[in-house]
Amino acid sequence: MARPRSKTKVVCQNKNCPYYLKEKGKDIIKKGTNSAGHKQYYCFHCKQYFVETKGTPLYKRKLTERKIKAICKELVEKKGIRAVERTLHVHRDTICHLLDDLAEHALSITNHLVHDLGLTSYEVDELWTFVKKNKKNLSPASINSLNQAKRLLQHA
Repeated sequence: MARPRSKTKVVCQNKNCPYYLKEKGKDIIKKGTNSAGHKQYYCFHCKQYFVETKGTPLYKRKLTERKIKAICKELVEKKGIRAVERTLHVHRDTICHLLDDLAEHALSITNHLVHDLGLTSYEVDELWTFVKKNKKNLSPASINSLNQAKRLLQHA
């Protein structure tokens, strides 16, 4: 008797799939890694492979997630692009492309919150401020639900 499949938190990224971004009824398995080392998944409904980073600013990046986080931290500290280039040894064009992708992703999340959930732009701004200020004080269960919401918004 075959063992049951393990549960994955990944949803299908193919827009033509009937289970696109749907948790219930999905049939997805992990199928190794790609050349960049990211986990690869397979959807049995649409017969498509996709990578765990699809729909995020990390998609099709040669930089590691750690390096991208370091770039973001340096930029948040108000360092210039050339200063980040010197300290992290990443070309300034790469940093600019990453910034463009991060801005697009933030805009798509904000648009999802404003249009699909009916929030005003003021409420969205208050939400981000609240999350930033209270992230340290949240319980592990709240942080887990916040991370689930972030994952859903990543694929929006």
